[in-house]
Amino acid sequence: MNKALKLPALKQDCFLTATHGNSYVLDHQQTFTQWMTEHEKLLRHIITGFEAKPALQDELFQEIALNIWRALPSFRHDSAVKTFVARIAHNVLATHVAKAVRTVKADHDLSDMPHEIEKDHQQPTPFQSLDQQQRQQKLAQAIRQLKLDQQQVITLALEGMSYQEIADVLSISTNLVGVRLQRAKASLSKILGAHS
Repeated sequence: MNKALKLPALKQDCFLTATHGNSYVLDHQQTFTQWMTEHEKLLRHIITGFEAKPALQDELFQEIALNIWRALPSFRHDSAVKTFVARIAHNVLATHVAKAVRTVKADHDLSDMPHEIEKDHQQPTPFQSLDQQQRQQKLAQAIRQLKLDQQQVITLALEGMSYQEIADVLSISTNLVGVRLQRAKASLSKILGAHS
């Protein structure tokens, strides 16, 4: 799934008038490229939790990348880069979900999900790989059936973020993160139980 990352096309002139030379633009591009490289997997997992269609996933990834590029100058180092990037992704995805709710919802077909498997130290057998893929697909499909606030917390929790990091991304309290996470887990259990 490592697709070439397209840097947003921006006129360097507008940066040069706002800054004092080429070094800022180069630093900006290097920082952006580093962030996107380090957090691509996180972003793709978050996107998969919200959108089933691979073409839309790629579109959303590009939109998130553009928003990160635009927001990079406003990064004040008051949060971790991971939190900053995830917050931008969730803002873009919340807008995407809101638009989708206003339009006709597309059917989510399991075969539309990308076939991504985390590699362990051992090479899994083909049967184990298929079983793991199917579980991941069912989980992603179930997550997309949750309410937006539940989708957000469960997706970030599955990425290994702490309650505090999730609270920072969503601008809510850690207590509310816990409440939403418990509700999301209960809803997921019902959804997955109904499909068993």
